[in-house]
Amino acid sequence: MLLKEIKTIYHRELDALYSKEEVVSFFYIAIQHYLNLERFVLAMRPNLVISKKEEQPLFETLAQLKVHRPIQYIIGETHFMELDFVVNEAVLIPRPETEDLVRWVIEDVRSVKCEILQKNKQAKTSLNGPAAVQILDIGTGSGCIAVALAKNLPNTKVFALDVSSHALEVARTNAIRNGASVTFITADILSLKELEVPINVIVSNPPYVRESEKREMEPNVLDHEPGLALFVPDDDPLLFYKKIVQFAENNLAKRGSLFLEINQYLGEETKSLFNAAIWTGVQLRKDMYGNDRMVSATLK
Repeated sequence: MLLKEIKTIYHRELDALYSKEEVVSFFYIAIQHYLNLERFVLAMRPNLVISKKEEQPLFETLAQLKVHRPIQYIIGETHFMELDFVVNEAVLIPRPETEDLVRWVIEDVRSVKCEILQKNKQAKTSLNGPAAVQILDIGTGSGCIAVALAKNLPNTKVFALDVSSHALEVARTNAIRNGASVTFITADILSLKELEVPINVIVSNPPYVRESEKREMEPNVLDHEPGLALFVPDDDPLLFYKKIVQFAENNLAKRGSLFLEINQYLGEETKSLFNAAIWTGVQLRKDMYGNDRMVSATLK
């Protein structure tokens, strides 16, 4: 069959379920993953014919897309911070907005490490030996935040915890796949009191979608991504944030920083969790779409 005919079939079967741009993206992701063909292949070879064997995974993908299974789960991987990650229904699919959070942490940690290096030079010491900055990722899921930080911040020690053993299996796979050194911990932040290691930076993208917001969500998210990592009760939407801020107050080193991805509708409410007597430099940042998405603060 002509490859362009399969593209036409994708549109015929999926345009009523997704935007045309999404359908185009699905098609090209599928041919790149299964056939190792680039997006421009049809422009260069409009009459390209593929075999029955090559057609099969494309039509199997189409069938799963018709029941709203995310393309990332279908092919079993996604990209985040220029790295490749294994994903399945045990973990959330990493979002571009979370990349903004990671870049913010990287920017902040690099500036802190420069300050430490300058002080060490003045004291005629160096950064050789123990990691200068220790980072904890709470609710690591696929490990995308922890792995990206470990890859981009050499000479840091990264810890990552999650309540789900299945999620941690995925995260460990991703750390190995990307050659990242991350220490994984099975723990529930709602009950965890302390971590027996000094922590300089805590970062988290915890559950923050209120149950009432489900009606705004697409079936590919609602029916397939893990609810454990998504939803919080309407009557306590900042449940995880309250626990994480409290945990940070008890476990961060002096002048340590906390970075949080947040519900876009609860930016000011999240900021209000930071007691001015304990925290300084509270910042609320927007994502690429102009929505309140991230909060950071430094422990006094």
